[in-house]
Amino acid sequence: MKTAIIGLPMVGKTSLFTILTGVHEATRVGLMEARVGIAKVSDARLDALAKLFEPPKITHATVEYLDFPAISKEALRDPSYLASLRVVDALAHVLRLFQSDTVPHEKGSVDPLRDFEDVEIELILSDLVVVEKRMERLDKDRKKIKSPDLDKEFALLQRLKAELEANRPLRGLELDEDDEKRIRGFQFLSQKPMLAVLNVGEEDAARLHEIEEQYRSGPLAGRANTAVTAICGKIEAELAELSAEDAKEYVASYGLKESGLERLISATYSLLGLMSFLTAGETEVRAWTIPINSTAVKAAGAIHSDFEKKFIRAEVVNWKALIDHNGYPGVREKGLLRLEGKEYIVKDGDVLVIRHG
Repeated sequence: MKTAIIGLPMVGKTSLFTILTGVHEATRVGLMEARVGIAKVSDARLDALAKLFEPPKITHATVEYLDFPAISKEALRDPSYLASLRVVDALAHVLRLFQSDTVPHEKGSVDPLRDFEDVEIELILSDLVVVEKRMERLDKDRKKIKSPDLDKEFALLQRLKAELEANRPLRGLELDEDDEKRIRGFQFLSQKPMLAVLNVGEEDAARLHEIEEQYRSGPLAGRANTAVTAICGKIEAELAELSAEDAKEYVASYGLKESGLERLISATYSLLGLMSFLTAGETEVRAWTIPINSTAVKAAGAIHSDFEKKFIRAEVVNWKALIDHNGYPGVREKGLLRLEGKEYIVKDGDVLVIRHG
């Protein structure tokens, strides 16, 4: 799963990307190229299981982030910029809330809602160009041949065009499975799930949750496939320089339970409809990323395609039960290790042992 970090100039998106992934400026290729980096998903469950089993290998789940040059009309006309942006699964739009005399805003003032709407309009206009071009082509094709499929696609595009012309992003449009398939190849930008990342100043860091909720239930409420999270880029930069123990104390000094980056990654997971199940043993403890409501057989396929093909059963136990009873013998003795079939819906935090042919 790929998430693009986008935003206007001087909002802190590149700093955020660097803190998330450890990838620095020198890795960008070309003015319009996105930088790619991997962020490790912090997971206390994995750490607890690693203490129990003491394996030589611990593998966290990861999220791939792409840092894009500042979004603008010019950028969205650039073929390489557009091509890279279209293949991502979600957009994380960094919105500046922090005030700074030394960091000018390109529009002269700090107004996150204006910036959010301005970028939305650019995404909508970019999609409208694609829709109109395709409709022109379809119109010519429909004059040459009679085809129900072409007629259905044209009617669907008319519907999309009406939404876009009303300045509404396509992520709010409800489509059935057939219509979803018809437009999947276009990879419309305004259809992608959107995470609004509020970048607040250090003076507001203790109010992160309050500010986040204010926007979530206020101006950004009721928007389909749109989530909100708040971070303080300045604090995150300082946290990146500290040890895990010192970082924990530093976060607590602001009255927070976790870093903004942990919440950002968690919000990305949630927006994309993802979760983690775990495998644990003496050789490796690992988190695996799967869509929410995945069956046991699909989870097995995430580990290895052969496990999916030759799936017999899954042994399932909650990670906490495994810790509390000191491993597999303890949960077996208490009857907490269950045998589940192909259709079992895997839950977040399940530890699985796959039985296969």
